Amino acid sequence: MVRAFAGGFLSAFAHDHNIAIRDFSGEAQFTYGTVEPASLQLKIKSASLAVTDKVSASDRQKIEGTMRDEVLEVGKYPEIVFRSTSVSATKTGDGQYQAKIAGDLTLHGVTRPLTITTQLEFGDAVLRARGGFTLKQSSYEIKPVSVAGGTVKVKDELRFSFEIVAKP
Repeated sequence: MVRAFAGGFLSAFAHDHNIAIRDFSGEAQFTYGTVEPASLQLKIKSASLAVTDKVSASDRQKIEGTMRDEVLEVGKYPEIVFRSTSVSATKTGDGQYQAKIAGDLTLHGVTRPLTITTQLEFGDAVLRARGGFTLKQSSYEIKPVSVAGGTVKVKDELRFSFEIVAKP
């Protein structure tokens, strides 16, 4: 889930947006019982991002069209990719760990380092990962959306949160 926040002079009249990531795949490798050594690779289809807010169909279409065509440029950059470079974990309980996953995120054709803080929980033949991170659109050469002459715009910082269940 991606959270985009409204800013600008008239931001009180604007809405924050919740955006779901509908199409992604990935692979997690880890050592059961210690986590490390471990790795993570995720691929997200840029065009799969969808607004989940309660808005009219026409507003949803406008928002998603702007996001796909002007912000993400999905025709030019169809995938968002994260590849870990290191994983470190500390045991916090029975089958539970706090992990830091450092890696490279490629978004909008730009690759930058990113660290994801994650709570891991190992069960019988299942791994649950919960966490989040923030990033600035400008770090990936994305210009935050601005409307009404700049009086309403999307803040540069986006907040990401996730809960993923992985099975062998």
